Amino acid sequence: MKTSRAVANTDNSYSPPPSSSTPPIWRLLVVLVALVLLPALPYAASQGPPMSGAVNDTSGDHASDAVTRARGPVAVPEASEKTLHYYRSGNVLWLINMAWALLIPALFLFTGFSARIRDVAQGIGRRWFFVIATYVIIYFAVNYLLKLPLNYYQGFLREHEYGLSNQSLGKWFGDSLKSLMVTIVGGMLFVWIPYLLIKKSPRRWWLYTGIAAVPVMMLFMLVQPIWIAPLFNEFGPMHDKTLEAEILQLADRAGIDGGRVFEVNKSEDTEAVNAYVGGFLNTKRIVLWDTLVQKLDRDQVLAVMAHEMGHYVRGDIWKLLLLFSGLILMALYAIYRLMPPLIQEFHSRFGFDDPADIASLPLILLLLSTSPLVLAPVAMAYTRHIEHEADRFGLELTRDSHAMASALLFLQKENLANPDPGPLYKFWRAWHPVLADRIRFANTYRPWETGKPLKYGALIHQAK
Repeated sequence: MKTSRAVANTDNSYSPPPSSSTPPIWRLLVVLVALVLLPALPYAASQGPPMSGAVNDTSGDHASDAVTRARGPVAVPEASEKTLHYYRSGNVLWLINMAWALLIPALFLFTGFSARIRDVAQGIGRRWFFVIATYVIIYFAVNYLLKLPLNYYQGFLREHEYGLSNQSLGKWFGDSLKSLMVTIVGGMLFVWIPYLLIKKSPRRWWLYTGIAAVPVMMLFMLVQPIWIAPLFNEFGPMHDKTLEAEILQLADRAGIDGGRVFEVNKSEDTEAVNAYVGGFLNTKRIVLWDTLVQKLDRDQVLAVMAHEMGHYVRGDIWKLLLLFSGLILMALYAIYRLMPPLIQEFHSRFGFDDPADIASLPLILLLLSTSPLVLAPVAMAYTRHIEHEADRFGLELTRDSHAMASALLFLQKENLANPDPGPLYKFWRAWHPVLADRIRFANTYRPWETGKPLKYGALIHQAK
């Protein structure tokens, strides 16, 4: 569950936000349901056993405390000059992307181009649904072309410049076209919903659209692992069957049953490492990038997977859905109040005077592009808490502080992540606790050594 990019994620995430080789689904859902914060939903889509009182579990297949202590704490790294340059240029690109997200919709609106696209769509589609579908195709295709130079630089040239990408130009371009196709198909299937609601209920459409967001998100989470993700990379069985068995044993101890383990061929795209536990119902799966398996040792891989399993069994996706439902309604209500006066003021420039006109889509996107400046810090504060608790769960599950800390250290070096960014970055961009704080916590959190109860002991099963 999402942009920020996993292959160079300065949040040091184990969970995979969208990357240049995955479709910008969050942008599509912004259009559909005003889900401006979908990138924060990469977690597993299933709820584990409910948390009861803390239990001090002293069993399980984990590294011995003596061995963990012998290896000692992991030092917080100093950022290299290359890392700092990547970090600073990433901040500049973040600002450019924010400005671009405002500029393109404004360009469509104030030049009257959106209204002309609608006119063309009406001539082709004629019926209301097909007019919307035709508009979606044209709008997203033009938007793709306008942003292609920027995407090419930040998704291909820049990643190669810093040694983070293995993609050929053909692979990158092919993935970007697949991303466009997925966005267009999704738009054709769902963009009509908010416009129908605006038409049928001008005063309550924002409420009904917010409610409709939840099943749309759940549908996406159901189909994304089996239909969308495999479009971009090959998902296959793990080659290391011994490690696979250890991961499944760890999953069993975490209370995750029925999941399948997949190894993704990401080395054709990137040098970075990542993993996640995702899906729900019959799409439940444990996914590791092949780069993770190749570059980390056994204990580090298990520490990474224990963190991801923590998201799954704690039911983080449902907590985030509840939070985001409220934020979505706030964003939609703001749009509901702001659209009419803006249309009244600029209708001659826009070429439409009705919010239910599909030509208003860029106006909705323009207003939504300002929402992260207000709402994202709220969501980020909560997701940082969730990530911290997933670290805690992973440590309690494996009891291998050194493996967790050293895995984070490796992730920092491999992904060129700034271990201790500034306060503004933390406030506006950090979905995860900064790496320095995570390493320090991994080094010091050992309640099992002093006989203190484990916070998530009730969720950890004894080894069979």
